Amino acid sequence: MAATGANPADNVRACVPLARPDVLVVGSVNTDLVVAVPALPDAGETVLGDDLQRIGGGKGANQAVAAARLGARTALLACVGVDGLGDARLAELAAYGVDVSGVVTDPVRPTGAALILVDSAGENVIAVAPGANSALSPAHVAAAEASLAACRVLVCQLEVPAPTVQAALERARDNNTTTILNAAPGNPAADALLPSTDVLVVNRAEAASLVGHEVDSPAAARRAAAGLQKRTRQAAILTLGAEGSLLATPEAIEHFPAWQAPTVDATAAGDAFVGALAVELARDSALPSAARFATAAAAITVGRFGAQPALPSRAEVSAFLRHPPVAARTEACHDSTGGCV
Repeated sequence: MAATGANPADNVRACVPLARPDVLVVGSVNTDLVVAVPALPDAGETVLGDDLQRIGGGKGANQAVAAARLGARTALLACVGVDGLGDARLAELAAYGVDVSGVVTDPVRPTGAALILVDSAGENVIAVAPGANSALSPAHVAAAEASLAACRVLVCQLEVPAPTVQAALERARDNNTTTILNAAPGNPAADALLPSTDVLVVNRAEAASLVGHEVDSPAAARRAAAGLQKRTRQAAILTLGAEGSLLATPEAIEHFPAWQAPTVDATAAGDAFVGALAVELARDSALPSAARFATAAAAITVGRFGAQPALPSRAEVSAFLRHPPVAARTEACHDSTGGCV
């Protein structure tokens, strides 16, 4: 476990970064407290569910595990509490192959936690208690300069403070490192981060918080993707659940249909997508190829329960792409001209 201290700048491991990490993730580490229920409760309703499960989570940790499982040399910059949950999370991450030598600890706040209900259709509701994630600071980013300078792809989300994310994105941009921002959970403050973002990844709700209108139709999705792309350095990807995703670049908007895979738990689907996208970009894959690979990783993940345990290996994604199920092309994927959005 990392050393503790009142000064965030002191609360950093003295470590030797990976010689050249493929992917550096700056983000959150949580313990997911998960209950499977027959149906999600309405306001004021109590439902009986299965036994409580404790599973490693947090968008940063999930995306780091996704990248490591897919073969990338992956490092994580994050903050956990000085408690048993933090110890358990770091041990799990290391077992998955994630370099946690740069993870810091906060002497006051507990390790972050997420309360998750998952229904029989795989839909979920999530409430997050950030805990020590809130203590990850720009000073920690500055102390990780060697890892930032060495990595090929930087991945950030919004479960840690926005100034910390901004510091990481700007340092990576200055190093000509490819940057991915998964602007989740939705936050209008993410707008200030887009000029330092090469590839933005958002779902409908997150996109709506940035564009100021609902993303509730194919036309609205296309308009949102195009508008967000113009505010990034390169591209925007709008994930649409069962309707696949849209990739918007300066040249075109391309639709990637989802495969008709069974859904057990959608909790980590977005994190699988982002981690896989980062891995492929670190391998110098073109964006369309990377998006297709990421879509396959997400399709596998939704067929399994939990977050990190559900994330696929590279061999599993490769096998899936060799013999994929049918891609879903529903009417919701088409605009009024009959062309897929």
